[in-house]
Amino acid sequence: MGRRITALKAQQRDKERVNIYLDGEYAFSLKAIVAARLRVGRSLPDEEIDALLREDSFQKAYDQALDFLSYRPRSQAEVVRYLRRKEMPPQVSEEVIRRLTAAGLVDDVSFARYWVENRESFNPRSPRMLSYELRQKGLDSETISQALEGLDEEGSAYRAAAKRAGRWARLDRESFRRKAGSFLKRRGFSYQVIESVLNRLWEELSETKTLSDDVPTDTLAY
Repeated sequence: MGRRITALKAQQRDKERVNIYLDGEYAFSLKAIVAARLRVGRSLPDEEIDALLREDSFQKAYDQALDFLSYRPRSQAEVVRYLRRKEMPPQVSEEVIRRLTAAGLVDDVSFARYWVENRESFNPRSPRMLSYELRQKGLDSETISQALEGLDEEGSAYRAAAKRAGRWARLDRESFRRKAGSFLKRRGFSYQVIESVLNRLWEELSETKTLSDDVPTDTLAY
């Protein structure tokens, strides 16, 4: 026969959860979306209770994964690690990943492309360092290779250093090379690329200084 539902009460602190009372006693709580089909007076056999609890566990994990994804795209491995930290059962995590993948919300190929494009736009790094970062995100070699295909390492290094060139403009050549070179090295660029970019930037900075020195002082008055 099962146990009879005697009350369904929304929790005070979390309106998204409903406390389920069976035979006059609190039994368990469910997400509101899972509890929506229950009615007071209905009998719940043990196997249905187990099914409800499994569904509730999935829904809780799915909602947490969606919240995790709301900040930025994530790799599949990142979502799995996140759910593990939330102590979700492996079978629940697997189902969550399957649903998210089917919905296009988790896609390692798209994530890798996003990661590289984001780095290229705001904080360029070498392909070697990008590859390391993507491996840390749990991506496989083929996916990483596709994402890095066509990258111009020297162009990336130049854009990375050019963003900081202003703070090095007053340095002498040796200090400039030391500062800019260390900056590019920390971002994983090769020696040959660093040398080429340093020479190019120093020439540009020197030209700017020369042009500035050639401007008559009276043209600078306001």
